[in-house]
Amino acid sequence: MSMVRYSVVDVFTDRPFTGNPLAIVHDAQDLAGEQMQAIAREFNLSETIFVLPPTTPGATYRVRIFTPGVELPFAGHPSVGCAVTLHRAGVVKGTDIVQECGAGLIPIRVDPEHHSATVTGGEPTVGVALDPAPLLAALGLTEDDFVGPAPRTAGCGLEFAYLSVTDEAVTRVRLQHEVDNLSVFHWDAERHEAHVRVLVPGVGVAEDPATGSAALGLGVWLVAAGLLPGDGLSQYHIIQGVEIRRPSSLQCSVTASGGVAVAATVGGHVVPIASGEMAVPPFVG
Repeated sequence: MSMVRYSVVDVFTDRPFTGNPLAIVHDAQDLAGEQMQAIAREFNLSETIFVLPPTTPGATYRVRIFTPGVELPFAGHPSVGCAVTLHRAGVVKGTDIVQECGAGLIPIRVDPEHHSATVTGGEPTVGVALDPAPLLAALGLTEDDFVGPAPRTAGCGLEFAYLSVTDEAVTRVRLQHEVDNLSVFHWDAERHEAHVRVLVPGVGVAEDPATGSAALGLGVWLVAAGLLPGDGLSQYHIIQGVEIRRPSSLQCSVTASGGVAVAATVGGHVVPIASGEMAVPPFVG
């Protein structure tokens, strides 16, 4: 029986069994997409990342990223966790990495001393204002819980809808019907800190403990909403996963020019948890 090596790490935390767990499958070039999806279902974590040889000049390595239900073009916590793990194992020598994925080439800087990495997201995008009422209803909240400004979609390779509510309302979120890629949060303007919950049931994950791609998009939303400066570099911090007993800490930045976000980063620590081998699922063509 063919076997494949894997590692499991916790991302966006400096303590084991917190943060967002990630499975990394090494030397995955002989696996078909169907087999990768089966392995992701077996791990049943929010994401599993598969490491492949690069196909683009300038890329350090290529990855494919799967939730238990679908393949994603990009995701933050797999990108951070994979980069730190490959560097720790000596597979990657330098600290400046270029990850090839479905969203293109993603720059990542590894900090070996702190077992952390920072990912620069893709090109920022932001959508039009949305009606908050359907989003509030989907979460079991009311208009009294809404803080504003208006929700809208934003992202840096993967888009989410952003809904700003009171801090107390964040803790009361109870999904009433399915929504796709929704980040509900409270923004503390004085501390530049967000208390966040991210709901992605459409991809097989009811609630994500820490979502790097959504953290990037939040910075884009904050600039578009006028809650962070429209010019220069701003730092912000995200607390996520508390309500599902996986507390996570994401350190972020957004750079803006002329009132528009032009770049965003997200970073955090990575803690090794497990490693081993697993059977390769049969391929059905």
